[in-house]
Amino acid sequence: MNWLLIAEIAYVIILILVCLRIIYDTRSTTKTLAYLLFAIFVPFFGMIFYFFFGINYRHRKMYTKKLFENDDLAAKFKRDLLHSSAKTFKENNAEVLSNKELAFMLLKDSMSPLTSKNAVKLLINGEDKFPEVLKAIQEAKHHIHIEYYIFEDDEIGVALAEAMIAKAREGVKVRFIYDDFGSRDIRKKIVPQLIENGVEAYPFLKVHFILLANRLNYRNHRKIIVIDGYTSFVGGINVSDRYINGNAKQMYWRDTHLRIDGPGTQYLQYLFVCDWNFCSESILEPNTYFFPTKTPKKAEENKIVQIAASGPDSELPTILFSILQAINLATNEILITSPYFIPGESLLDALIISSLSGISVKLLVPGKSDSILVNSAARSYYNDLLKAGVQIYQYQKGFIHAKTMVTDKKVAMVGTANMDFRSFDLNFEVNAIVYDTQIATELSAAFYNDIKNAVRIDPEQWADRPLYKQLLEKAARLLSPLL
Repeated sequence: MNWLLIAEIAYVIILILVCLRIIYDTRSTTKTLAYLLFAIFVPFFGMIFYFFFGINYRHRKMYTKKLFENDDLAAKFKRDLLHSSAKTFKENNAEVLSNKELAFMLLKDSMSPLTSKNAVKLLINGEDKFPEVLKAIQEAKHHIHIEYYIFEDDEIGVALAEAMIAKAREGVKVRFIYDDFGSRDIRKKIVPQLIENGVEAYPFLKVHFILLANRLNYRNHRKIIVIDGYTSFVGGINVSDRYINGNAKQMYWRDTHLRIDGPGTQYLQYLFVCDWNFCSESILEPNTYFFPTKTPKKAEENKIVQIAASGPDSELPTILFSILQAINLATNEILITSPYFIPGESLLDALIISSLSGISVKLLVPGKSDSILVNSAARSYYNDLLKAGVQIYQYQKGFIHAKTMVTDKKVAMVGTANMDFRSFDLNFEVNAIVYDTQIATELSAAFYNDIKNAVRIDPEQWADRPLYKQLLEKAARLLSPLL
């Protein structure tokens, strides 16, 4: 009995210390309460879960994004960036001027430049994206940088690997970062083949058994391709056959990507180089090949592009802040597509306020999700939104995986970040923001085309659903900060 009493006292002391650690280390009040409840009411496992999944790496930073060892060069780079962004502001672009607070916030928070003279192409699904990617890779002259969360050993994965190998044999420098968990399918075959044929390939946050859970929690969810420092691709489409529709036996997969030609590529290059210097055995230094000062003549369009990126390496949840600011600046319409919608209090309140203010807010989510728990947690937020007048559509044709937002047909966001706690706090993510009526109108048209294949939720019928369903959804919502 004495040993049992000692063990109980020791457990209580450890639990108190863990709770104090949670309170001190967790930024979000909602997440703090969730971890506290889990640690207190689920003996042993709750504390273990927190140490595996709950440690706040943003508080410590996983690594520092520093490209320049020379402080003078870094200062010059910053001055040039501010000068070019100020010049873009002065061009009196109507879309930028009406959203100048958003552009300025990203510039101040993460030094993401506001860039002009970009050509931007909207790519719908893998059948649009992959031919563009393969063609751009074939045209590469100096370097190809590729960074993906999911890269699978299937038909398109093999085709892209062969394209990388072919360019490496031509003397083009090819560098490849793959998430060690999301792209585990290629570890044994494709990665060794790439390395044997001259492609430099490294995993991001390699998963070891001892650190398994903790490293699984912080994943590189980015999908970035940069070619010759000028052409880039970013969006929600991973490298997998599932994103290419046409097979009648395969579920229809709806997703969105962007191709950018011009200076807007440079911040994506910056992200890649920082990630490369973190996970590889070599250090890349900035040069005119990576960040060209002159662009090819073919980019005669003048799309304004800015990049929002965040993760455990950033001081603030930049992507969340950019979404909130865009919503706050909208005056007419907000169109959001997200496969995983667990907004949290700030985003939920922003959408409710916009809708109550007379702004048309439409949300497109999956009819069926690949996660019952995530889908249940997401549904728990719908009632509050519906009461405020938000229109919610559930996609029926297949699985909607696009992560997009359009405001007032002036600003278009396309990227990798879902609207959930994981994307805002835990994953390395990146979104492209295009201040342009044409691109925003195209993305808006894609949204309205998608809701033709969706069912709008009736607010009264939703409120009258069986109580047991609502209870299960509210229970799942308690775990939403942990999903």
